[in-house]
Amino acid sequence: MKLIKIIVVVFALIFIGSKCYAQISPGELSNGHSKLEGVSNCTQCHDLGNKVTNNKCLTCHKELNQQVSKLKGFHSSKEVKGKECVFCHNDHHGRNFEIIKWDKTKFNHELTGYALKNAHAKKKCVDCHTQKYITNPKLKLNKSTYLGLKSSCVSCHEDVHQKTLSEQCNNCHNDTKFKPASKFNHNNAKYKLVGKHQKVDCLKCHKEEDRNGKKFQVFTSLKFEKCTDCHTDVHNNQFGQNCLQCHSMESFLTLKNQHSFDHNKTNYKLEEKHLTVDCKSCHKGKYTEPLKYGKCVDCHKDYHDNQFAKNGISPDCSTCHDLKGFKKFSYTIDQHNQTEFPLNGAHNATPCFECHKKTEKWAFRQIGKKCVDCHSDLHKDFINPKYYPQSTCKTCHNENSWKEIAFDHNKTNFPLLGVHKVQTCRKCHFTENEDKSFVQKFSNLGVECKTCHKDIHMNQFDKNGVSDCKMCHEFENWKASKFDHNSTNFKLIDKHANVSCVKCHKPTSENNNTYIKYKIQTTCESCHS
Repeated sequence: MKLIKIIVVVFALIFIGSKCYAQISPGELSNGHSKLEGVSNCTQCHDLGNKVTNNKCLTCHKELNQQVSKLKGFHSSKEVKGKECVFCHNDHHGRNFEIIKWDKTKFNHELTGYALKNAHAKKKCVDCHTQKYITNPKLKLNKSTYLGLKSSCVSCHEDVHQKTLSEQCNNCHNDTKFKPASKFNHNNAKYKLVGKHQKVDCLKCHKEEDRNGKKFQVFTSLKFEKCTDCHTDVHNNQFGQNCLQCHSMESFLTLKNQHSFDHNKTNYKLEEKHLTVDCKSCHKGKYTEPLKYGKCVDCHKDYHDNQFAKNGISPDCSTCHDLKGFKKFSYTIDQHNQTEFPLNGAHNATPCFECHKKTEKWAFRQIGKKCVDCHSDLHKDFINPKYYPQSTCKTCHNENSWKEIAFDHNKTNFPLLGVHKVQTCRKCHFTENEDKSFVQKFSNLGVECKTCHKDIHMNQFDKNGVSDCKMCHEFENWKASKFDHNSTNFKLIDKHANVSCVKCHKPTSENNNTYIKYKIQTTCESCHS
């Protein structure tokens, strides 16, 4: 019966007209919903006898419904999923009411399923959310929509490769900038770059041409089966087309088998760097003369001048180095940690030369173990040595980061209380000059409040040249919570107890400074006429 009554009332209202409608409607609909005005349209959004439901909203907003059904987009994120539409978008507040209102500057775009990173993070909303990039004809007509964009790069950016490469641009490029293609690895291509090819400019092989009226760089369909596809055969095919029979990709002038001699048939196989050494560098006389080759020092000078010698005998270079080059070494961090100076924290990522090559020569013995052996003591003459005896930096700092400081300020004559606990050391102990240099203040830093803070009371409460702010203020905030007017020479009693402070203590100016006057006359006639 109740439902029948509701239906009767609704149909009655439909025929009564707009005057009665104005009495039952909560208010005008917004511009976007204005076409739904009228009692006959109530059920477009409302169920009879019930509230607005998501099903009603999504029936009309079909494009959004498609995203929600696929669990995609902002409305399927953890922030929105499960909420009723009217929780964020309600109506009947007038024509100009913004039914979609949000702070674009604080919006977390990652909730849409497409996080804005690097260069994208610097873009304005309108740079991407524009009809230019919307393909849906219906959405294209909606100038205020944020729907209709695709996440593929080519939906917004021109495909400069003209469909000759994959549309997955992130395979080669990143979100920071289009050039260079920092993620591209030529070893994943059909032709891997080896030797000198690694240093060849891309344009040498991948030429630019005009295609479809635009500049186009060719990356596919290049011939590379034979060296002569790119290089001129200086031998005019006398030795065939397989250049790699004699030459290597390290250098055309370096032969694999000089004089048709296979060095691997000897007792010393040529590997890595030795493959590029000219024969005469080792064979200074006749090739038939025997050479020592059992140890590296048979040919090479001990660059480290016996620094690693034990009992007068130096270990072979191969203990740390290999044939790929002297600059490469295999000395591990675990090996270093077995020494008197294990690598911890930031030292673990410090290049070897920072400690072991302070001069032209490498040094591995007697280079120091204390912080000041490598680092300058920038606090010298500024901090009392009792706080870091023998310049022991670890009293305050650690090896993970110089900025990580653990100092017990209670050991000083100024314990940190209240908001002082959350201040950085630099806030109080360093002053920046105009040239961006810093002045340290430690031992020479006073403990009075005015050392760091401006006296806004203009010395009204000075006693012997010192203002003790703690008489009124605490360390938690600047409110004068400790001040008791009854402890002054003028106690607030009777009517005075309810008088506003500013009635008696008025702002005054002196030497271009405005402050509240607290030291005033306390006679009756000084305030009352």
